[in-house]
Amino acid sequence: MNKELIKNADACYQLAERKAAQYYQSLYEQVMQKTYVPILTEDIQFWKHNHIHHSFVSFFSRGKRKAGSRDCHNYIQWLDRTGKLDSYLDRSISYIFLRDLGKALDSPDTQTRVRRVVDSLKTHLTHSTATDRGAKTEMFSMAGVYRKAQKEGIESAMIWVMDKLKTVSSNIPKGMDAEQAQRKLIKIMAGVIMHVVDEMGEEISPEERTQKLDEAIRLGYFYGLTYPFIDDLLDANVLSQKEKRQYSDLIRITLITGSVPELGDWTGKNSDLIRYIHSELRDAFEYMKAYQRPETRKSFFEQSYVFFHSQEVDRVKDLSNANYTNEELYIPIILKSSSSRLIVRSVISASWDEGFDNRTFFYGIYNQLADDFADMFDDMKDGAVTPYTYYMKYHDKRPDLINPFELYWTVISHLIHNVYHSDTKTCEVILDRAINGLKRFKERMGIKKYNEVMALFAPENPDFNHVIQKMVQKADDVDFFDKLLRDHMLTILKNERKEREDFLETIETVRNQINSILHISKTDHVSLMNESIIDAANYSLEGDGKRLRPIVTWVMGVNEFGLASSAIVPLLRSLEYMHTASLIFDDLPSQDNASIRRGRSTLHQVYNIAIAELTGLFLTQKATREQASLDQFDSKTVLNLIQYSAQMTEDMCKGQAMDLDSKGKQLTLEQLNMMSFYKTGIAFEASLIMPAILAHANELEMEALKKFARHAGIAFQIKDDLLDVEGDLNVLGKPIGKDAENNNKTFVSILGADGARKAMWEHYCLAMEAMQEMPRKITFLKHLLNYIVNRDH
Repeated sequence: MNKELIKNADACYQLAERKAAQYYQSLYEQVMQKTYVPILTEDIQFWKHNHIHHSFVSFFSRGKRKAGSRDCHNYIQWLDRTGKLDSYLDRSISYIFLRDLGKALDSPDTQTRVRRVVDSLKTHLTHSTATDRGAKTEMFSMAGVYRKAQKEGIESAMIWVMDKLKTVSSNIPKGMDAEQAQRKLIKIMAGVIMHVVDEMGEEISPEERTQKLDEAIRLGYFYGLTYPFIDDLLDANVLSQKEKRQYSDLIRITLITGSVPELGDWTGKNSDLIRYIHSELRDAFEYMKAYQRPETRKSFFEQSYVFFHSQEVDRVKDLSNANYTNEELYIPIILKSSSSRLIVRSVISASWDEGFDNRTFFYGIYNQLADDFADMFDDMKDGAVTPYTYYMKYHDKRPDLINPFELYWTVISHLIHNVYHSDTKTCEVILDRAINGLKRFKERMGIKKYNEVMALFAPENPDFNHVIQKMVQKADDVDFFDKLLRDHMLTILKNERKEREDFLETIETVRNQINSILHISKTDHVSLMNESIIDAANYSLEGDGKRLRPIVTWVMGVNEFGLASSAIVPLLRSLEYMHTASLIFDDLPSQDNASIRRGRSTLHQVYNIAIAELTGLFLTQKATREQASLDQFDSKTVLNLIQYSAQMTEDMCKGQAMDLDSKGKQLTLEQLNMMSFYKTGIAFEASLIMPAILAHANELEMEALKKFARHAGIAFQIKDDLLDVEGDLNVLGKPIGKDAENNNKTFVSILGADGARKAMWEHYCLAMEAMQEMPRKITFLKHLLNYIVNRDH
């Protein structure tokens, strides 16, 4: 590596280190002189009037029982009902402007913008919680996010980033917290978007706004990617020590030279993971670098290097080393906490702002000390060196060590009075945040553990400590919206993962059961003329089919409508027999002329065209016969089901005929939607409606299920069209490019790949919205829909 580049990088770090050392020295003097104690005591005495209520007020407020703050929607309703929502949102948004956007809260412009955001957010939250239960999950649902993206004209970016997040999630290795990684990545994206919106100004055109938001989403993802795949990965026990050194060197070279080196040979056991990460981070780095203006590129590289190097300095610390100085403990924290926030501005090529840079530089350590306090026991378990873990271990042996909890309050005093010039609103918000952090810690750890921690870290001044603990015990109205979102998002991500695992487990279990009942046995008196048809039928049935339709029927019938699993076995067989018959016909030379189906040669190639045609007819008749043998249901119900099934079969034939007739012709989108519904959506409808018929479901539920099936089926067909262009033969189990070869009109050929993806997500949203009309919440259908649009085969 060029020695001059290394020298410049080191000089840049040393310059930042000197500035951090000056800040540390100022804080050290304030800690030693205890100047923060009388100042903050006075601040808290003034502050507590808004947060500690007299007993008679508390008595009358008991009737308005506080909802658990972890129950997002009920909590918002409770705040609105008790008249607390305005102040709750005001301090929350003010804090975001202070922390994330580096704003001064005493600015009239900032106050106006905070009020505007509060009003808009309040309208959204109260509307969402007032509507039906389905809308309550919209805050983080893919359908809700996509609908918002549509309003801004950034659907393509949203589809892109949702695909990226799905891939990242699937590549988070064991030993790392996948939900935390996703949450952090989403949070960073939101932060970048906020900065971009803040930079836009009022006069921006709709077209330019759309372009900037599109870029912000991609920038946010690429910047956020560095956290799970650099910081968290190097902190985790996933890579060996040799791999960590090799990986750190690669990152360092990139930041010093401004160019991502080739990975080369990777001898560690994590080579596949590293190759994926290297490819993704290379794309991220090149995108961010290309976005930089010449005047901001230098700042981007400098801040990034300072952040990475300070992280590395901290990362190699060993908790068994009893000789770290206070400077060695705190200066890297000042550097990494401030530079991590300053990078965001350089990422979006924002113009230099002295006020922002100074406020952000001084602010960073406050947030880091708060986070380290919350995580101290996890950090101690991992052997990580933080001011809190180090003080816990060596406070009785090292009287020179600064108590980090005292430094924390010193930083708060310094911020309020030296950085934010004793602004009343800033004082209110920062003290709210500090007390809320302690209350959350106490709630999470329990009173006993909290008291043990306070006995160790309590400030030397007992009166000041008494004031703090009284606030923690009695203060109310100090919760924050971003913490509520954090908890809510983590809950959703964990629930989603559990539900997804249950969904896949159900799919596999039921699929195995269905596979075991499909084989068609030969009778004792079967003639030689019939054996080939049965063999041909079994050959087609034994392929690696998804069995999606009978699986859906089983789940709906057994889990949702309470039908006996043994009673619907004939229905399950009939659905797969009918579906397999349709595939046999589709593959014929007179139709799609396919050579591979379900990973094997198609039936007409293994036998011949005549046998294939007869086998398809044979299986359709077997399907009807199976339906007629549903002997645990009354005859009228079974007759209704068979009539419905026959109608669906007729419509499917019409759909295939439309498809054949469309070759070489121009189709409208409406015609393509209709054809897709007849070809694919009807089969989904049948798998939902047939068990509903057996269960005597009411007409409203039937209609909601039909609407869901229509849009899910079309989304399924669009995904098929996309896979025919972008799929992998080895994964799909059938050749790609057959639609173009056969001159078939598809969503891709009419709309293009990007337009087809938008259409697929539109039908995804319509299907999700149809679910809200159902009288019961069917989690399986939500994950079925996610599977449909995210599958790779």
